[in-house]
Amino acid sequence: MDQASRILAKWAGASETGHELVTHERLAVGAWKKAVGKRLADRARAIKLVRDRLVVGVDDEIWQKNLWGLRYQILRNLEAAIGPGIVASVEFRIIPQRIEPQRALSLLPVDEADLIRDPGMRRIYRNSRRRETA
Repeated sequence: MDQASRILAKWAGASETGHELVTHERLAVGAWKKAVGKRLADRARAIKLVRDRLVVGVDDEIWQKNLWGLRYQILRNLEAAIGPGIVASVEFRIIPQRIEPQRALSLLPVDEADLIRDPGMRRIYRNSRRRETA
């Protein structure tokens, strides 16, 4: 409970300066990473709080089933982080992570000699390659 009071105090200071008010949803979503750990939080993302149910997006059905088995432990960790009564249950929904747009690779062939950083070694490599093909 001590930790929840520190979180509330920090956010209460932010609300005095004109930022958003502290909500139960913000507390629950913010405490998710602490409750499950960094590695698990990368694969299961807390999305929103609907009444007293925390909705968590997971990548696939395997993650959904495995986390369902851990739900009571996760709820205990959330309660320890933000206090009792805010999150009563957890729902795991399959919501794959969005893949960001990526830059297209060049269609031009890459000369392996360009990967050599030292200009002298790069020249020696190209000359030796030329001699072998001649």
